[in-house]
Amino acid sequence: MRLPSTIAARPILLLGFVLALGGCGFQPLYGSAGNGVAGPAEAGLAQVSVGLIPERSGQLLREALQERFERGGGGVAARYDLSIAYAVSGDALAIQPDSSASRVRLLAAATWWLTAQDPLRRTLTSGTARAMDAYNLINTQLFASDLDNEAVQRRLADAVAAQITLQLASWFDKQAGL
Repeated sequence: MRLPSTIAARPILLLGFVLALGGCGFQPLYGSAGNGVAGPAEAGLAQVSVGLIPERSGQLLREALQERFERGGGGVAARYDLSIAYAVSGDALAIQPDSSASRVRLLAAATWWLTAQDPLRRTLTSGTARAMDAYNLINTQLFASDLDNEAVQRRLADAVAAQITLQLASWFDKQAGL
């Protein structure tokens, strides 16, 4: 059996793409410096202390951020504080004839500030992150709706944490290049 030429050519194209990226100086944002030492983004993120965020949704966001920042392991002294204002709001969708909703859309928004742990407490950078998700309401299954709500809250926290982590990693990488 003979493979179509496009399927057989895929590994060769992929190998060529990887080699071309390496030749042009491409380096992953979270990559190490080459000798096992953490790169500027990873080292900077490890030095960030995430402040408390109110409400259960804030706890989920803080937990997701801490997991991302402590990839290389703990034990690094904090040099930066990350403060976050986080809110999750909901909209009822898919209104039924009896005026009940059968779907809920949740919108998460975070505004964050990175401050130095120096006597001036200067703000080094700031940004925003947003995410949206939804779940179905099942009128006869309130427990299932609660579980769906919790799952959506976790997904929103993960999405917002990923955005904040990427923004901070990019900032740390730029600072290393200055």
